[in-house]
Amino acid sequence: MAFRDGPFENLKVPLTWTAAVVVVVALVGAVLLLVTDRRSEDGVSSFGALRGGAEAAAAPVSGVLSAPVRWVGAVGDYIGGYFFAVSENRRLKAEIEDLRAWRDEAIALKNVNSRYEAMMALRTEPPMPMVTARAISDVRGPFNRARLLDAGEAKGVRIGNPVMNEFGLAGRVTGVTAGVSRMVLLTDVASRVPVLIERTDARAMLVGDGGENPRLDYVRGAGALQPGDRVLSSGDGGGVPRGLPVGVVARGVDGAWRVKLFSDRGPIDYVRILLFQNFAQLISPDALNAPPLAGLTTAPEPTPEQAAQIADVAARRRAEAAAQAERTRVAVAQAEQAERIRAAQQAQQAQQVQTATPPAAQPRPAAQAPAQGRTTQPRPQAQPQGQAQTPPQVAPAAATPTRPDAEDET
Repeated sequence: MAFRDGPFENLKVPLTWTAAVVVVVALVGAVLLLVTDRRSEDGVSSFGALRGGAEAAAAPVSGVLSAPVRWVGAVGDYIGGYFFAVSENRRLKAEIEDLRAWRDEAIALKNVNSRYEAMMALRTEPPMPMVTARAISDVRGPFNRARLLDAGEAKGVRIGNPVMNEFGLAGRVTGVTAGVSRMVLLTDVASRVPVLIERTDARAMLVGDGGENPRLDYVRGAGALQPGDRVLSSGDGGGVPRGLPVGVVARGVDGAWRVKLFSDRGPIDYVRILLFQNFAQLISPDALNAPPLAGLTTAPEPTPEQAAQIADVAARRRAEAAAQAERTRVAVAQAEQAERIRAAQQAQQAQQVQTATPPAAQPRPAAQAPAQGRTTQPRPQAQPQGQAQTPPQVAPAAATPTRPDAEDET
């Protein structure tokens, strides 16, 4: 039976009462929601479980009801994209052209930033102040290898400061103005840097000759070099700190030992200038006097026993020093007396020699034949000067009888 055929077919509900009922029901629902949202002291809702269950049950229904809406939106986007594809393509191409310039600039900045980070990571032992500079000019010639840097005396740069890039030692500063400095590379003919071989600790001199690889001269030690040995700065002479990386050893086409520089691995346009003057600046006097070295300047007061022992040792040392001085004085006096005696003896001997010297020899007549019955006495010979004259020997008195035929035999 239809509703209009029932007993309520003549029932008419006024519209005002219908609206009033709906409003009342809505208010009651709102009040219930406010009441159910009340939370306890620990922050947990009293009807949280009930609300969670209701939301879990309504979630699939909501998803099903919202699916047609999503489909309609997707269809609208597809149709709009199809009709506006040409204009969108033109806009994207314009953006790509703009982004290419930004991309190139970003790549360049990334490279510069990476090089700055590499140079900022340079550390020396012990640490020393550094200044970052950029090569603003390249001075080249048949033998000249130099760069101009945009850092000078205003930043503390001085003549002789070593210059490095992110890979190793590149050169030294040879000229400075207020805002610009001149750097001579290791390959310049005027470059001379003392180096050492890391494997053998052998010393050598790195000499530039205008080529790409400077040579090693004055190498000390046999077998000190091998291809591939690392070369570091030796610090000899105090011009360059010790231990800066320079390169590796290689044999040149001319047979000489040369060095492949680490600094050639990248461009020498951003460099770090080491503000190094001498080794005295690497550590402060306060650090030298820091504990435990500071305690070495003072000593505790000695005990009475130690003081007595110190005084005894000092007295014995003084007595020994006085005895040694006396022995030295006596030895000197004896030596002087012996020298005087020797001088007196030499003077006396010289006087005796002068007294015993015979007069000048007179010419003698021709020798006569010895008389018969006489013996010929030998003539005394002159004694050399400085020797005592010995008396002539006298022949025995008994003469030997002369035979009649002695003259004939003679």
